[in-house]
Amino acid sequence: MTTKSVDVLLVGAGAMSTTLGMLLKQLDPSIKICMVERLDYVAHESSDGWNNAGTGHAAYCELNYTPKKADGSIDTTKAFKINSEFETSLQFWSYLVEQSVLPSPKQFINPTPHISFVWGEENVEFLRQRHATLSATAAFCDMEFSEDPEVLREWMPLVMQHRDPADRVAATRVSYGTDVNFGELARSMAKHLGTQPDFDLLLSRIVNDLDKQSDGSWNVTLKNTDTGEKEVINSQFVFLGAGGGALPLLQKSGIKEGKGYGGFPVSGQWLVCKKPEIVEQHLAKVYGKAPIGAPPMSVPHLDTRIIDGQRALLFGPFAGFTTKFLKQGSLFDLPKSIRTGNIKPMLSVAMKNMDLTRYLISEVMQSHSARVDALRNFFPDARDEDWTLAHAGQRVQIIKKDEKLGGKLEFGTEVITAEDGSIAALLGASPGASTAVPTMISIVERCYIQHRGKNEWKERIKSMIPSYGESLNDNPELLRSIRERTLGTLELQKRETADV
Repeated sequence: MTTKSVDVLLVGAGAMSTTLGMLLKQLDPSIKICMVERLDYVAHESSDGWNNAGTGHAAYCELNYTPKKADGSIDTTKAFKINSEFETSLQFWSYLVEQSVLPSPKQFINPTPHISFVWGEENVEFLRQRHATLSATAAFCDMEFSEDPEVLREWMPLVMQHRDPADRVAATRVSYGTDVNFGELARSMAKHLGTQPDFDLLLSRIVNDLDKQSDGSWNVTLKNTDTGEKEVINSQFVFLGAGGGALPLLQKSGIKEGKGYGGFPVSGQWLVCKKPEIVEQHLAKVYGKAPIGAPPMSVPHLDTRIIDGQRALLFGPFAGFTTKFLKQGSLFDLPKSIRTGNIKPMLSVAMKNMDLTRYLISEVMQSHSARVDALRNFFPDARDEDWTLAHAGQRVQIIKKDEKLGGKLEFGTEVITAEDGSIAALLGASPGASTAVPTMISIVERCYIQHRGKNEWKERIKSMIPSYGESLNDNPELLRSIRERTLGTLELQKRETADV
């Protein structure tokens, strides 16, 4: 057994951990960082290109981010928050491209219009109202709305092919939406970090135990899955960014802030088409409305994906249920996560979410033809034989205590930090990696600026992210200048085709 000491231990080698590692190294190049990953490759779980939709979530097309209020108006709170957070991520990525830390933007991000598409009188009126509310603001001022079949055919030819002219349809579009390969982004950051002094990447390592020491540091016991050897890393700070695997690790830590949390794993599947004669007719991410009872990750969408320089079409996701917390996890993940402190919230959520349970069962039982039938709402001419089924990554939704309800199912992301700032964990799913930068900045603020007196880091953060400490939603001029910079640096300016 070997022991080494570091300042920071990052558990998981996906988009979240690599972002935090990159931020910390930019803030202090002398900081000693070790990143550990249970697989033998970086970013092969949730961040992998085929394990997520690759949508740069900015609330341009995701209708679940703008629900209707009881009075009939549109609730834009979440939309503005997510839009602002994605702008923060774009600023940091732009900075890294300008510093030649990241490669050519086309290797990890490509302009792909974001479109909301609906049909039926009620949904069309909802979309019209949503557009009127959002487009009156600086954040969404470039959003277009149309019911004209000819315009819609130009935006999304496959969607409008041979559609019944009697159907009332409408769409909104933001032309500089993005397709992001979060796996490639994470691997590019990890590659750069590997060239820096005082950085180690340890693959094929699982965390067996986390022990708090009397001096406030953590001893983290690792097992090498290739050799069976154990090693101990002593770290002043630990980040649990292991996707669905973060909850069991949080429980191992024993910190009081993690008590009562449970997890509800949801799997996903995609229909995939790689036939060039079909793929080349579509360049957009077209989002519809989620079925009643569906989790947010199951909002149906027909997506252009650009992975390893190749275009493909994905439709889905089709939700399912498994007891695994990770795609390459164990069927015992869920039962092993049950504790006396979280069993009550978990049972409460199970009893109160029967619609979700029925929905997941119905999704699992669908035939291939039934899935393609769902696709025909977006692509009327779709043929069963042109599409194959692929398995997406696992998402573990948060279950937490609630004084009134007993337990509550959350579909967002949540950062949990110890009172002394020595350990932090990221739980949850949507909107995930799109908001990695602001989420990791919040950890830097809580665990370094607040607890370690690193106030001088604030100016350094602002040099990388000009909007830091300011509200983009309250400062239209700042938003416009920042957006002009990021769209240019990341080569996301409006155009009809994407170079691949």
